[in-house]
Amino acid sequence: MRHSPASLPFILITVFVDMLGIGLMLPVLPALVGELAGSPDLQSYWYGALMVTFGIAQFLAMPLLGALSDRYGRRPVLLLSIFGLGIAYLISATTQSLVVLLLSRIISGGTSASFTVANAYVADITTPAERSKGFGAIGAAFGLGFIVGPALGGILASDDIRLPFWIAAGMALLNGLYGWFVLPESLPLERRRKLKISQANPFGALKHLKGLQGVGLLIIVYSFILLAQWILQTTWVLYTSFRFQWQPSDNGMALCLVGLMAVLAQGVFMGSLLKRFGEQKLAMMAMTSAMIASIGYGLIDQSWMLYLFMTANFLSFTASPALQGLISKAAHETEQGLTQGALNSIASLMTVIAPLIGTPLLGMVSTLPADDWRLGATFFVSAGLQLIAILLARRHFRAVAAEA
Repeated sequence: MRHSPASLPFILITVFVDMLGIGLMLPVLPALVGELAGSPDLQSYWYGALMVTFGIAQFLAMPLLGALSDRYGRRPVLLLSIFGLGIAYLISATTQSLVVLLLSRIISGGTSASFTVANAYVADITTPAERSKGFGAIGAAFGLGFIVGPALGGILASDDIRLPFWIAAGMALLNGLYGWFVLPESLPLERRRKLKISQANPFGALKHLKGLQGVGLLIIVYSFILLAQWILQTTWVLYTSFRFQWQPSDNGMALCLVGLMAVLAQGVFMGSLLKRFGEQKLAMMAMTSAMIASIGYGLIDQSWMLYLFMTANFLSFTASPALQGLISKAAHETEQGLTQGALNSIASLMTVIAPLIGTPLLGMVSTLPADDWRLGATFFVSAGLQLIAILLARRHFRAVAAEA
């Protein structure tokens, strides 16, 4: 399929800038909320509200943007999302109100759903055989933004707590202007489809996934691995502080390593791993790696061992793009945007559900001695979800092989 040489680089830059903006705020947003709230208890309440609101906004917006891009093309929806994200960052940089900050997070959550359209764009400009590699490149851009963002945010905030928001806004708006002039449309008119209200409904979009032939179990597998990942991520900082008395600088190094592993797995080695093992085998290996690592995180009693498991867990970052590639192949070319929107809605839904499971569970064991194995309860739950995903995926792949 023909496309401008600027197409894929721009999409990767867009994903990088989106994730960089999120990463910039990771070490800064809690402090900004604390500055506006005035007390630790209100800070915790409002920070939790901002996180959940962001996830809900993403969940609601992703299928809508995906469906709109199937109807009107990828370019206008993608540019609208980028400019919207820049405006949300500007609001965050200037507001003195928690309510307005909450509004900015709603806008940010909705417009950061540009990941949906970015995935659909990649599906447009790649062949079915190349899609997992393309999705892997997006994952690498995501991981690279996650490497740079938190470290840069911490440095910038040392001078002005709002400076990271200004930088994120400027980068998003400049990226939008760049795309305005260089980004071509990837979806030809003959492949566009009418917009239906059910497609804008996030639950209606999820029903679309049920209609894809032969991938029902894979969608459940995809949901379980995302839920497992988000339970781990939402409890990581608290867990390491309870068990190993880690400071923010320690977690900053760990997050950078996680981002680096994601870039290497999805951006550097994804193509060769797919060529060697294929999507099915690679997905199984990746989920097994994640399960073993989760158990290890929960059981180890020396903090240096966390880095060992994080490095050894390299393959786990290939699970999502491999499964996305398999699911994408079951969707018609005119429904790639809707399909990616629905998959990303699942991801957003998991970001809302995971803290509701992981945080209370960790709170129940938080008073135990630091060397008590039960402190790793959230990681064991994550491992259990990965095991269920492995069993379901194995069943699906065996059924596919039997039908072949």
